Amino acid sequence: MDTSQYLELFIDETKEHLQSLNEHILELEKDPENADTINEIFRAAHTLKGMAGTMGFARMQRLTHDLENVFQEIRNGNMKANAKLVDILFRGLDALESYLEVISTTGGEGTEDNEDIINDLNEVIAEEKGTGGSADAEKAADKEASSQTAENAAGSAPLRERKYERIPVSEYEINSMNKAKEEGQNIFGITVYIQESCILKAARAFLVFKTMESRGELIKSLPTVEQIEDEEFEFDFSWILATKESKETVKQLIMNVSEIADVSIGEFQYDSQITPEEVKETEEEGKKKPAAEPSEPKKAVQTASKGKVASRSVRVDIDKLDVLMNLVSELIIAKNALVSVSSGGEGTDAGSGVNEGQNQAFHENIEYLERVTTNLHESVMKVRMVPIESVVNRFPRMIRDLNRKLGKKMELYMSGEDTELDRTVIDELGDPLMHLLRNSADHGLESNAERVRLGKPEVGSIFLDAYQDGNNVTIEVRDDGAGIDTEKVKRKALERGTITEQQAETMSDKDFIDLLFRPSFSTADQISDISGRGVGLDVVKTKIESLGGSIEAKSVKGEGSTFAIQLPLTLAIIQALMVEVGKEKYAIPLGNVDTIEDVLINEIKLVQSKEVIHLRGSVIPIIRMNEILEMEDYEKSGETESEIIVVVKKGDQRIGLAVDKLLGQQETVIKSIGHHITNAKLFSGATILGDGEVALILDTNTLI
Repeated sequence: MDTSQYLELFIDETKEHLQSLNEHILELEKDPENADTINEIFRAAHTLKGMAGTMGFARMQRLTHDLENVFQEIRNGNMKANAKLVDILFRGLDALESYLEVISTTGGEGTEDNEDIINDLNEVIAEEKGTGGSADAEKAADKEASSQTAENAAGSAPLRERKYERIPVSEYEINSMNKAKEEGQNIFGITVYIQESCILKAARAFLVFKTMESRGELIKSLPTVEQIEDEEFEFDFSWILATKESKETVKQLIMNVSEIADVSIGEFQYDSQITPEEVKETEEEGKKKPAAEPSEPKKAVQTASKGKVASRSVRVDIDKLDVLMNLVSELIIAKNALVSVSSGGEGTDAGSGVNEGQNQAFHENIEYLERVTTNLHESVMKVRMVPIESVVNRFPRMIRDLNRKLGKKMELYMSGEDTELDRTVIDELGDPLMHLLRNSADHGLESNAERVRLGKPEVGSIFLDAYQDGNNVTIEVRDDGAGIDTEKVKRKALERGTITEQQAETMSDKDFIDLLFRPSFSTADQISDISGRGVGLDVVKTKIESLGGSIEAKSVKGEGSTFAIQLPLTLAIIQALMVEVGKEKYAIPLGNVDTIEDVLINEIKLVQSKEVIHLRGSVIPIIRMNEILEMEDYEKSGETESEIIVVVKKGDQRIGLAVDKLLGQQETVIKSIGHHITNAKLFSGATILGDGEVALILDTNTLI
């Protein structure tokens, strides 16, 4: 049997367990005697060991086994967690993550044995206990893990029930067992109980059979192997095994598979088996109710499963969701085409009552189609949405490591981890956020001595906050450090020739801060491997803007800095304002539109040869889109006394786009324009309109 079909499942689950270990070991460092934390770490290590063993990753299994041993000793009161141990544990986690990375790319775990970490773990045990005794620890760990998983399963009495005693056997199967006995093998009846929170029961059952296939022969299972593969069973299955292994070994091998709650095992008695008629009857019953006993308390089972949220979720490959999203996109394009046809033909046969009725029915059907496509789009988007927790949950560990590396005391405070974003955005978000956090730790926060001198708390604070704002998500990285020294930025910019003396005289503090986003611009006196090697915030800005977002920096000298990232909820389908420039149609993402103004021509003023308007106390520069898009002036019918200005925003900045005509709001499907357009920076993509025409989507961030 091939385990490769479960490799993706193994990778996903291992990532979750490693993240859990990271979080709990951070908690352990703060509270070394917290029994709940110690138990969680032990259970995660034990589960990882079983998963690695089942998949045949021996090196990974050995390392997790030694991690498990350490926590078994801590649980038994033989030793305590200290700073030295925590450092070794984090090294062990880094090694496990390296194994996982190799497994993800090659399918194998590589050749690194990590002997230094294993030796250090065993030395810690020896120092604390005065003896190496890892073999005793192994036995104790396995025994404890078995009892622990059994305790955690709902309802201990039914778990010990020997359901394998009800397996009916035929004459052929009895002959097979007799032959196995003659060869000195044991005939065991086994009932395996899977945890009720398990998502893929069939996968767990497969791993159990895979574990035992080289240790013995499967005589019969109830339900059948086919029924188990199709998940036609509850949370237990029974089987008869012929093996030379002992009962204890078989039980332990099965318990090493993750999410197994308990195993009942005993000698299978088949001499006084039921008659062939009863065999048939029991097999029929097995098909209807594979592993249920009438006396089993159904209510308890239902109550237990009802409270488990995990059992109501399912992992879906992102590629499959992309296919589904493309189908939704095509449906929206079809809907827009119908809307276009209906609006084009409206009122053509107003004199005919029949046609009026047909038109009304046509419009009603279009409205219905619009509701369905909108709901379908929202539903697919919800499936694609992932909490940003999956990105930010690794940052507390990173800040802890920077704490040690930089010799600065700092704490990371996070909020809004449950804020959701499209999976495609989430996958690209990790590196920019990591860079901003490292920047805050390295350049933002002062040294401990300097903070004390300034009357600040010795421990610096870094904040990571996320929240939804309309159709966008805002993520802020801020600190209570020294803030950005604009004078220093000014000096560096003048030294490098980034700006001239004349420009510097008219620039505001915000203008100087924005210089930090220029390519390779850095104020660091020394190049550091903490927050980059001169490839600084420009890389962050480029990445965020490639995701359709924007980034803005604010700072108060002596009080700290804030970097605010704004991202669209999705990159696939957006609401857009359709406009006309010349005779061409363009789409402006609605999330970027601040307001639409009908401005009198005499209200447009010139400041330093540039057009501006005064709008509710603000001066807003005007950009004529026909000039930006290099079009000829649009000949308007008659004299016009006003201009249509679409005011777009990027953070606190706003500009007005002069367009020729407003066409209304429309749901637009974003399609890539590839490399066909030379001035591609102006556009984030293209969309297909209802009449089949292609309209380019303006990236207004590049204009501000």
